[in-house]
Amino acid sequence: MAPPSTARFGKFRVLLGDDATPIVYSAPCGFTSKSLTLTKDLTDVNLPDCLDPDAVAWVGRDASSLSASVSGEGVLAAESVDTWLDAWENVESVPVKIEIEFPAKTITWTGLMQVATFTAGAEQGGRVTANIEMQSDGELVRVTTPATP
Repeated sequence: MAPPSTARFGKFRVLLGDDATPIVYSAPCGFTSKSLTLTKDLTDVNLPDCLDPDAVAWVGRDASSLSASVSGEGVLAAESVDTWLDAWENVESVPVKIEIEFPAKTITWTGLMQVATFTAGAEQGGRVTANIEMQSDGELVRVTTPATP
C-alpha cells in the first residue's frame, strides 16, 4: 500500500491582494484553522418514466451556479487586523488567492471575494480571536501547477 501525498497546514494559504499592478498577495497572520468551500447550486426536475407514467419519477439535477467561500479563525494578530478590517469596510471586492501546495503540484484559485463576516471575540483568561468569512464575487479561476524539481 502506498501512503497518500498530503499537504500540511502551512501549505494551505489564504492570501489577500493589494491595489498594485501587478497585484501583490500576502497571507494575513493569525489563522489557526481555515477552509475553502466550493458550492454548486442545483435545480431539480422530475424525470418521468415514458413507458410507465404511473411510476415514481427520478429527480434530475442541473447545475445553475458555482460559488466559493473561505472561512478562517484564530488569534486576532495586530499585524493583520487592519488588513481584515480594511477588506471588510471596502465596498469593492478584494483580490484573493488560495493555494494548496502538495509535494507534486500546487492548486491555486484566484479571483475576487467580499469579506462578509468579521467576528472578534475573547474569553476570560484567553486571547482575542478572529473569525472571518469571505464569499466569492464572480469566478475563481483554478490553475494546477506541477512542482518544479
